[in-house]
Amino acid sequence: MRLLLDTHVALWCQSDDRRLGRDARRAIETADIVWVSSVTGCEAAIKIASGRLRIREPLGVLVIADDFTELPVTLKHAEEIERLPLHHRDPFDRILIAQARVEGATIVTHNRAFEAYGVPVIWT
Repeated sequence: MRLLLDTHVALWCQSDDRRLGRDARRAIETADIVWVSSVTGCEAAIKIASGRLRIREPLGVLVIADDFTELPVTLKHAEEIERLPLHHRDPFDRILIAQARVEGATIVTHNRAFEAYGVPVIWT
């Protein structure tokens, strides 16, 4: 299984947050690949800079420590964003949805807005 973590899930992994449910944890532990999007780093950085988020270590440390793989945003992902209906306007979420569609990944999230796009989801 190929997983793409939503930003809050990547952060919950870093902090061992209890909101990350047992099924989601098991899926992450047994996946063939677990991606953390470069856009997740951007979203976290914006929240950190605005004072809305504090994390113990840089997100890059999490990616390495948890044996996750960074997923850069590519032009194929950008082209897929163009095809997405405007069910949801959050640009970070729309990029993650496009990446999941292009890469054939299942998104791990708590955000119900992802349902409208028909991407496979593992709920936290």
